[in-house]
Amino acid sequence: MKKARLSLTVVIFLGMTSCTSSGDEMSPGSGTEDVMSFFLTSVGLGDGADLGGLEGADQHCQALASTAGFGEQMWHAYLSTAVFGGSPSVNARDRIGSGPWYNFAGVQVATDVANLHGENNLTKETVLNEQGGMTNGRGDDPNRHDILTGSQLDGTAAAGDVDTTCQNWTGSGEGSALVGHFDRIGGGDNPTSWNQAHASRGCGQEDLRGSGGDGLFYCFAY
Repeated sequence: MKKARLSLTVVIFLGMTSCTSSGDEMSPGSGTEDVMSFFLTSVGLGDGADLGGLEGADQHCQALASTAGFGEQMWHAYLSTAVFGGSPSVNARDRIGSGPWYNFAGVQVATDVANLHGENNLTKETVLNEQGGMTNGRGDDPNRHDILTGSQLDGTAAAGDVDTTCQNWTGSGEGSALVGHFDRIGGGDNPTSWNQAHASRGCGQEDLRGSGGDGLFYCFAY
């Protein structure tokens, strides 16, 4: 009887050890589909809408994600660019993959590109930054709810001669950029839109802050 009890104890112990070891090896994204693939930048680059172009914005997304432990994924900024200086326009919706996308907490914010630009799950509570924190919205001090996108409601670049991207994210002076409200409230032509609520007052840091922004933008992994 003593040998039988001893054998049973060893089996149970080994089983518990195996389970514990397996859990310890888990890391963000290992065997889960809801690893973070979307976030709002916790900080901008500090020079208004001059992000160093799309390349500089992408690098900022990648750097923030890496610091938060999600650097193995490839990150792109949700930003459109217009026809400028001989370069063709770029649509934000074409830069972010096919989805689905999840926030830091593992909450699905959109299933695919169509859902993202339709009935999505983007709210003040679900649009988390790369560290899992919430961002000040309308009613908070300071308000930072204007998010740079340069995009129309469907995620495409605007046509025409009006600057909607602060010189394709290289300007911090004159000009303007289309911004969205991550908290889905406020003023403008489309106050509840997360990607095209209104145009900014200018491209400088103080211009962005003057209308409730801070040079923040969305990042997506694909």
